[in-house]
Amino acid sequence: MKELRKGNEAVAEAAIAAGCRCFFGYPITPQNEIPEYMSWRLKEVGGHFVQAESEVSAINMVYGAGGAGVRAMTSSSSPGVSLKQEGISYIAGAEVPCVIVNMMRAGPGLGGIQPSQSDYFQATKGGGHGDYHMLVYAPASVQEAADLTYKAFFRADYYRSPVMILGDGMLGQMMEPAEIPQAIDPATLPKKEWAACGHNGGTQRVINSIFMNPDDLEAHNAHLTRKYEEMAKCDVMSESYRTEDADVVLVAYGIVARICKAAVDMLREQGIKAGLFRPITLFPFPYDAIRKLGDGGVKKFVSVELSCGQLIEDVKIGLYDSKNRPQVGIFARVGGNVMKPEDIAEHIKNGEVRSSWIK
Repeated sequence: MKELRKGNEAVAEAAIAAGCRCFFGYPITPQNEIPEYMSWRLKEVGGHFVQAESEVSAINMVYGAGGAGVRAMTSSSSPGVSLKQEGISYIAGAEVPCVIVNMMRAGPGLGGIQPSQSDYFQATKGGGHGDYHMLVYAPASVQEAADLTYKAFFRADYYRSPVMILGDGMLGQMMEPAEIPQAIDPATLPKKEWAACGHNGGTQRVINSIFMNPDDLEAHNAHLTRKYEEMAKCDVMSESYRTEDADVVLVAYGIVARICKAAVDMLREQGIKAGLFRPITLFPFPYDAIRKLGDGGVKKFVSVELSCGQLIEDVKIGLYDSKNRPQVGIFARVGGNVMKPEDIAEHIKNGEVRSSWIK
């Protein structure tokens, strides 16, 4: 049954439904409702909540709990996720499953607490050191935030890899009707034979990410790369809206995609054949799907984002060898400002290549 839920709280409840029993975090706006909710709700299901002394401690606690075989999670917002990057790289290298939530705020530095999408590079290109990636989901509604959080725990276990939910302050704070997926009993999950949970029949399990022999590390990197290639084949998600006959296609993710839908409808009413392409997985990016749109006669793509030209780079990569070589432009707002549908529609009608805030 659907209930009116705040985005952050829907994420937390969906994590519990997916079997998450350990949460480690540190307060930062605009995601504070997640640890607050977890602090009392986990007790009710026999789980454990720890407010760590820092973001660095929190991500390493996730490393430990995940390495012991428990479904574990942390959440933060942009500067806090920056502090977690070394730990995330260690987790990826050690192949420990976990879920990381980033409700983005404006930056760089401390920036502001308003919505932003300026952590796109950090999330999709590997914000820490080394050759690693994570599955990155970008929900556009409270319902989708719950559904993708639930899904994230299963894909994390499947790949033995961290998975990120990339939202923003608006998604975390808004309230919408949402239904939480059916809760599972963690005891029914398959046993993790690899987990470092003590001695098992005389066999001691050790999990780490250090390889002193270059050949061994190269082989490990090749193994991880094959895993990321499998993600690109099996886990890509996207949505197309009114693109069948579109001349111009807006490309946006998360909350901005919802604004773009309204702009598309507005433009259609004015006789402009507009459409929307929404990547739901930011890594792997749906390159094939956007390339098909480029091959199908779209004349122009416009990356609509709350960042200074980050999403547009993957749009350009996806369209690089498109048969028709469509024009690629950008419409952006930053600093915590959010565009309105009317702003986007006006930009498209004027045929501008860059957004008005860039002088």
